[in-house]
Parts: sequence; C-alpha cells; structure tokens
Amino acid sequence: MHNPIKRWGWFALGWVMVALGFIGALLPVMPTTIFLILAAACFSHSSPRFERWLLDHRWFGPSIRRWRENGAIPRRAKIVAIVSMAGGYGVLLVTAAPVWWLALIVAAALVACAAYVATRPDQ
Repeated sequence: MHNPIKRWGWFALGWVMVALGFIGALLPVMPTTIFLILAAACFSHSSPRFERWLLDHRWFGPSIRRWRENGAIPRRAKIVAIVSMAGGYGVLLVTAAPVWWLALIVAAALVACAAYVATRPDQ
C-alpha cells in the first residue's frame, strides 16, 4: 500500500483486532478467531511481517490459514459457536424478557449466523 495514512490505519486496526482476539482468548463470552482473522486481513494491507506472525502463530495460525484457504471452521468450533448462540439467546429471554418482535428479530439473526457457521466446510 502506497498511501501511508491508509497503511497506518490498517496497521492500527490490525492491532485493535489482535487485542480483541487475545481478550477473547481469556474471556469465555467473547470470540477469538474471528478477530485474529480480521487482524490478519488488516495486516495484509499494512504489514506483511505481522501478517506472517499471525499466520505462523502456534495456536491461532492454523485456524486463520484454514479460513483463508477454504473458509473452513473445525467441527468442534462449530458446535461451540452454535451452542453458545443458543445459550446466549436463552439468557436474553430469561434476563431481559424482550418484547416479542425484538426477540423474533434476534432469533432470526442468530439462526442466520448459525446457518452460516454450520454450512462452512469442516477442514
């Protein structure tokens, strides 16, 4: 990238995504891999060195590479994601008791997300 402002913007956004990803690795309610996939995408526009660091990372690199190669999500991760969505929806219903139309919108969004996750290749 030739524009230094855009390059630094992508670089900064990449580090924000890395920070969110590592927070997600520590907190069970927040995802990890999606933020690191986004970080790798940001670094691909700004820093080949840090993009390579993520792709070669011992724990996170394989997931990022699988996603880049064929949009794959491991079966166990799919199960965890879909069960977490269902559990989060249950918590929403019990604790917030949203009006019916809002509950329906949230349910539709979660079903769409779960369908997307479920239809990705396993490897």
